[in-house]
Amino acid sequence: MQRIATGELRLVELSRHYGDFVAVDGIDLDVPAGSFFALLGPSGCGKTTTLRMVAGLEEPSAGRIMLGADDITNTRAHQRRVNTVFQSYALFPHLSIIDNVGFGLRRLKVADWKSKAMEALAMVKLADRANQRPRQLSGGMQQRVALARAIVNRPEILLLDEPLGALDLKLRREMQIELKRIQSEVGITFIHVTHDQEEAMTMADTVAVMRDGHIEQLGAPAELYDRPATAFVANFLGKSNLIPIELIEPGVAVITAVTPGVKIPVAPQTIPATISEGLHLGIRPEKVHLASGGVQDDRPQLVGQVSDVSFTGVSTDYLVRLEWGQEFTLTQPNDGTSRARLGERVTLTWDPKQAFVVGAD
Repeated sequence: MQRIATGELRLVELSRHYGDFVAVDGIDLDVPAGSFFALLGPSGCGKTTTLRMVAGLEEPSAGRIMLGADDITNTRAHQRRVNTVFQSYALFPHLSIIDNVGFGLRRLKVADWKSKAMEALAMVKLADRANQRPRQLSGGMQQRVALARAIVNRPEILLLDEPLGALDLKLRREMQIELKRIQSEVGITFIHVTHDQEEAMTMADTVAVMRDGHIEQLGAPAELYDRPATAFVANFLGKSNLIPIELIEPGVAVITAVTPGVKIPVAPQTIPATISEGLHLGIRPEKVHLASGGVQDDRPQLVGQVSDVSFTGVSTDYLVRLEWGQEFTLTQPNDGTSRARLGERVTLTWDPKQAFVVGAD
């Protein structure tokens, strides 16, 4: 399938109210043309409602939806240059695979619908299954058929609403790779709604984390993971150890959970300029290390007792109970390094530049 040019999507102060309940609260969003964009958040945060407004399945209470230079806020769903792939495959069981994919083209009386349908099936690597019925395919294959049907008429934007939710873990990971490959090849703007942070970070160029109808933070996956702006983002995108701190001088903080407070170094570049109270230092489990031998003076040091050890194959996860009762999580790769034992007293350390500071949630 030939790569196509697509228009960008802009949401301008977009809102959706249901009586007194605010599902989407005046969000502004720019989705670059040809990008893989993810709306990520917990159930009820407004991500699916946002997607449905873009698709034309929900009417905004306020705001505008722009596709390129066109205002499509009041355009009917079937007139928008947008297609949607849902978690349910919604395939016609009595039709062959090629007839399922070409169904819309046939209704539009497109003369070469069959060749276009075969081209789309080849894109999802199912051309050899064209004459079979949906029941003869696995769940992953059926989802790829649904994807082929959605891209066959070359929409400018493809909306994916939890499309991999019905698949098992292995198939889901395979489809993540497939979706990324297909998006790259066809150049259609993909907007993917999911509550699975690994799924969003694996596939998307840009991720918008949503909470209570608004966008909490937007950026590249690595940026959100390494430099979350809030405690909510830090905990939603993987695991984080958060310690309450108070800055006492540049580059030095005191842990306020401890009396008397324990001083630890904090990299100045990790401290947000707009937050001064309720600060928490965050550090990801895989960036915490069990100290062996001496610890460098410019690195934090916390002492605790191992309260749980979980061997996961590629790594070992530890819970370490610190002196004020908080449990710290750390992940140690199984690279031949000696492992700590349950009940052992250990020293934890990390590179201050790999930590982050957020405000109270």
